[in-house]
Amino acid sequence: MHVVIAGGGLAGLRTIEELRGRGFSGPITMIAAEDRPPYDRPPLSKQALAPRDLSGGLPAGAVLAGAVPAGEVLAGEVLAGEPDAAAISAELDTTLRADFTALDVDLRLGEPATGLGLAAAPGRDGPGGLVRTARGEYPFDRLVVATGAEPVALPGPGRQRFLRTHEDARELRVRLKPGTRLVIVGAGWIGAELATAAAARGCRVTVLEAGPAPLASAIGADVGARTAPWYAAAGVELRTSQAVESVQDGGLALAGGDWLPADEVVTAVGVRPAVAWLAGSGVRLDNGVAADEGLRTSAPGVFAVGDCASFLSVRYGRRLRFEHWDVALNAPAVVAANILGGREVYDPVPYSWSEQFGRMLQYAGYHGDASQLVWRGSPDAGAGTGTAQGTGAAQRAGAGAGAGGAQGTGTGAGATPGQGPGAGAGRGTGGPWTACWLSGGRLVAVLAVDRPRDLTQGRRVIASGARVDVGLLTDPAVPLRNATVN
Repeated sequence: MHVVIAGGGLAGLRTIEELRGRGFSGPITMIAAEDRPPYDRPPLSKQALAPRDLSGGLPAGAVLAGAVPAGEVLAGEVLAGEPDAAAISAELDTTLRADFTALDVDLRLGEPATGLGLAAAPGRDGPGGLVRTARGEYPFDRLVVATGAEPVALPGPGRQRFLRTHEDARELRVRLKPGTRLVIVGAGWIGAELATAAAARGCRVTVLEAGPAPLASAIGADVGARTAPWYAAAGVELRTSQAVESVQDGGLALAGGDWLPADEVVTAVGVRPAVAWLAGSGVRLDNGVAADEGLRTSAPGVFAVGDCASFLSVRYGRRLRFEHWDVALNAPAVVAANILGGREVYDPVPYSWSEQFGRMLQYAGYHGDASQLVWRGSPDAGAGTGTAQGTGAAQRAGAGAGAGGAQGTGTGAGATPGQGPGAGAGRGTGGPWTACWLSGGRLVAVLAVDRPRDLTQGRRVIASGARVDVGLLTDPAVPLRNATVN
């Protein structure tokens, strides 16, 4: 049996490691669009763009089985001491530690998939087919689609940058200098993390958000609005409910006729699954590649995993797609088991995290169908611990949906909130707090801000499916695990 992995990211690499770990000794080919071996993306929008620690620099490399590089980013960098482009590229290297020779993998870099033919290989009478690239064709018996996602661009002829790849981060690192007029379009996870780093580097930062609040499409406007004061406290101008007409040379034409000058524009309005190469192949597409609860697609012998895959969640009773590091890390175990004849089900309590403006935000679950929102702790002076009924259309977009390119995701272990000018400002705008979403009296999602214990306990409560007492849940002095009822 020949397995082909279409995609050169974490999800593809983890699938290979799981296959080999389960004793599979057949041929494996990995077809990667980028010229680089698999690397971690979360640090590119977190640690990588923050000011350098001149005593030791930023950490490089990530441990595949653990978390993203930890390291501590210190304040007080002398920006004139920035290294040259080659040194910056080395600093931003988050290549995953993998020995492709030991894994016995035929690694094809810089060769994106361009098409798929099912059952097209000569002499093949079972599942399988051919993956096409510009350089050739690759027969397979089993295919894993792990081609990830691509950033959404704004209209207009002007230069716009993204933060999705190693090259994107390297280009931004060179250009984020004191006084640079940076406009970030999109106040999602990536926009907020980039604004944090750019403000700390002395840039003049403006963030434009078409929605009514930061993170509105990811966690809902009501919760996202609690993060808005952090921008001003860090010296970042935030404009919500502001759409962009087009990107032009020297700035942006805004909806309504206004003009906003900019030295650099970064677009962070979301990503789309990279599945255009599957058009006409017979593989069903539905918000990415449609997979069942075992990550099997509509085509025999074809599986999908990672940012490009939408899967049936037994827990939430609907099809979901998450652009989370945690998914890329753990879902491949199910894919590998089922390639080898298993019947395993992928049904996680999804998890992601973000570091912004000196705070750690951790999210677990899925709140898109929640009917009630309650608070633990006070996000601001007027929030209290009351309840808000209904989630609204913006919240139904789901956690992580369309939240931006290099989605900040992972286990959060060792992740240190940013420090330095701007990054740690604004602590007076509210202390630690947690938003809790409920459905039918059960906890279905939590967003914990500087309350890691709430996140850990909340994720377990969600997994258990236990009912909760709202009175206990809204009391931050009561451990979240003790809010359950028999």
